[in-house]
Amino acid sequence: MPDERSLKASARFRAELQGGEAMSVLMTMRVTGDPTAIEKLAADNGALFQGVLADATGRGLISHHFYGSGTEVLVVDEWPDEATCQAFFEHSGPQIQQMMEQAGVTAEPKPEFWRHLEVGDDVG
Repeated sequence: MPDERSLKASARFRAELQGGEAMSVLMTMRVTGDPTAIEKLAADNGALFQGVLADATGRGLISHHFYGSGTEVLVVDEWPDEATCQAFFEHSGPQIQQMMEQAGVTAEPKPEFWRHLEVGDDVG
């Protein structure tokens, strides 16, 4: 499986081929649910998570993280562009829906896309 550094380099290379700077996007997906249930599902059925992750990295995913609060789960991904992420969702939507249902999430997750703003105060 490619590591994060090679995926970022690949995304930058594709952007340069298209004649511009790499302009990745963040995708956030916030759902009401028990973060502990997501962690338990990952521990009990890691193959489901790994299968979705393998598909995502193969389709250009740069980074991926789950976060939890008391009653919500937040997924934060970085993708080369919105279209690449949407294509992944079209392909892996049934598996993602299965994961969410098994973790007790009942509302349909709605991804949101965010572009980086150049304001001169980036860190990291």
